[in-house]
Amino acid sequence: LLDEPWRRGRKIVMLEPRRLAARAVAMRMAYLLGEPVGRTVGFRTRLESRIGRDTRIEVVTEGILTRWLQSDPALEGVAVVIFDEYHERSLNADLGLALCLDAQGALREDLKLLVMSATLDGAAVAKLLGEAPIVAAQGRAFDVETRWREARAASRTPGDRRGANDIVSDVARTICRALEDEEGDILAFLPGQGEIRRVQRALDEGGLPQRVGIAPLYGELSGDDQDAALSPARAGERKVVLATNIAETSLTIEGIRIVIDSGLARRTSFDPSTGMSRLETVRISRASADQRRGRAGRLEAGVCYRLWTEGEHAALPAQTPPEIVEADLAPLALELANWGVSDPQTLRWLDAPPAAAFAQARDLLRALDALDRDGRVNAHGRALARIGAHPRLAHMIVHAAEIGTRRTALEIAAVLGERDLLRTTSPQRHVDLRLRLEALHGGALPADLQVDAGARQRSLRSIDLLARQVDLHAVHDAPRDEADVGRLLALAYPDRIAQSRGGGRYLLSSGRGAQLPGAQSLAQSEFLVVADLDAG
Repeated sequence: LLDEPWRRGRKIVMLEPRRLAARAVAMRMAYLLGEPVGRTVGFRTRLESRIGRDTRIEVVTEGILTRWLQSDPALEGVAVVIFDEYHERSLNADLGLALCLDAQGALREDLKLLVMSATLDGAAVAKLLGEAPIVAAQGRAFDVETRWREARAASRTPGDRRGANDIVSDVARTICRALEDEEGDILAFLPGQGEIRRVQRALDEGGLPQRVGIAPLYGELSGDDQDAALSPARAGERKVVLATNIAETSLTIEGIRIVIDSGLARRTSFDPSTGMSRLETVRISRASADQRRGRAGRLEAGVCYRLWTEGEHAALPAQTPPEIVEADLAPLALELANWGVSDPQTLRWLDAPPAAAFAQARDLLRALDALDRDGRVNAHGRALARIGAHPRLAHMIVHAAEIGTRRTALEIAAVLGERDLLRTTSPQRHVDLRLRLEALHGGALPADLQVDAGARQRSLRSIDLLARQVDLHAVHDAPRDEADVGRLLALAYPDRIAQSRGGGRYLLSSGRGAQLPGAQSLAQSEFLVVADLDAG
């Protein structure tokens, strides 16, 4: 595409669903050109950018495109937008494509759109794009032998609430067997970081063979740690990569010829009737299972151990549901309002936002005073959109200036917007947000708590980014008071102010009940503001 005359010196923008993929894809293309990243090929994510004045290919995460479109709806200087791995169907990918199609129809007839996917129904996407031509490319793939779990060993199907210890022991045991029976490096898929840490601990304690290293791989790792997981093992050594579903697509990990698949992933689903989300460990789809299996055949013939039976495989859903049908739609509703759209049906979607969830999102925006009486975005709503945080948190940040606590508001927004920076050695999770703020500043913590250094660093970088968005250098906060946290959270979550009913039970201002998990110091509080509620 770089040499196409229709580009006329304009940029190629390529979207990736994850930060790790954007970085890795840009590095790979730059390597093939024999150049450093940031020359012809660069990348941009929310917290990192390597773009130069000569950059012609920008690999970006999907939220970056939304910000780009809102500031420049015609995408001047862009020749083509490529949606890579579109089958993942993230909320931002669907939103970005809908806005690009709208811009193409109204402002940029010459803007080219390319949607790429290994598993998606090409005919449906082609129809969405106006009967666009379909180009099929046969990738190089080697044979992969599938080894199923025996029926007598599988008393449960994947994702049916198997205990965390079952998952950990199953995967660790299979890794040890594969190291004995097969050659090559191993990629094991686990649902989350907690399981990754426990499998790593189990392997370390069980005694791995000499010259076998373990490398975790998930989105919040530092760039150096991600590079270590993606790099080939040193000569004479073997490597076991423990990954979340981040390794399903876009990435080729050198040396991998064995995949061990737990068949599980983490997904967040939102209930618009309650305004609450539930984080669940769920069964993956057959399409995801095929993507994972394919990792074993990228470089040579391989083998895939599936920790479920062949009969159970048929019961798995064919595709992963698109995020737009399960997510909290408040951020999407604000972006559409900022685009000038109150009815999403006026745009083109592969799957339109569900009516009930979108109505709930619009109700929340009205409660946050982001929309005027006619349902159009107002000045406050535009200010929220510029910040780039969830509308609740952006509303808190904007109003924090009035009470002189904007720095604290940025810290709260960063802590809530990133992965939890606290780890605990006890089975009971501490839920007090103030502990996270103390950890952010290196304060004293209970003995059973540890700080996740990577998550802390990401939170600090997020604070810096938000501070630039709101021009914090011009704001002088008063020293933080303990009550500030509650006041600020009440701005973001007015429907989740809670009054004690005794025994750790609370009544929310929305009329719903909630209960603190286990013994918590906060259980003695007469009033709480609840930032995170599990619908379960």
